Amino acid sequence: MKLFQLILLLLIANVLNAQQKFTVRTTEGDTWPSQYYLVDERGNTLKALDSTKYFVCFSENTPGYFAVFGIKGEKGWVAIDINERILFKVYNTSFGEPSPDEITENRIRIVDDAGRIGFADHLGNIVIKPHYEIATAFHKGKAIIGEVCKKVPWDEHEDENSGCHHYSIVCQKHGYINADGKLQLFGDFTFEDIQKKIRWKSADL
Repeated sequence: MKLFQLILLLLIANVLNAQQKFTVRTTEGDTWPSQYYLVDERGNTLKALDSTKYFVCFSENTPGYFAVFGIKGEKGWVAIDINERILFKVYNTSFGEPSPDEITENRIRIVDDAGRIGFADHLGNIVIKPHYEIATAFHKGKAIIGEVCKKVPWDEHEDENSGCHHYSIVCQKHGYINADGKLQLFGDFTFEDIQKKIRWKSADL
């Protein structure tokens, strides 16, 4: 019985520690990449990250329960907790340039290895598992989703072999979900149909 209680206490301690708020501090030296440090809310340095592993940080000086990094050997951007545990991969909002999603209405878009989109909360918990082809950020508790999608280059010369990567995503079906991931409407609607219906708007898709 005592052994069970000890194991339970250790598990609780690990969970609480993983959900500790921290900040990433950066020092730049004569060589690249920079050195990153995890710092607690009191300003105490908790650890120095391996500079051969972490090559870019998108969460510098922003207190939170996870930080978004580019990590050697990992495709795209990943979120780590204070113990350097990878929580999920973060959706990139702009094609052809580094622009990982940010928290909007306590939701950040995440992706799986197949590129399907889901959502996590500010604590780093996955609250909507990735399974959407396309999903916008939330606006007033609603996010637009799209399925049966394809890439449409902005100009005729732009294709996957030309080196140009500017394109739009066009889907045959659209709908929207609430903050819990419950489907509210879905069918043969255009993005604009749903956008108008729920009065959705955002600077980034």
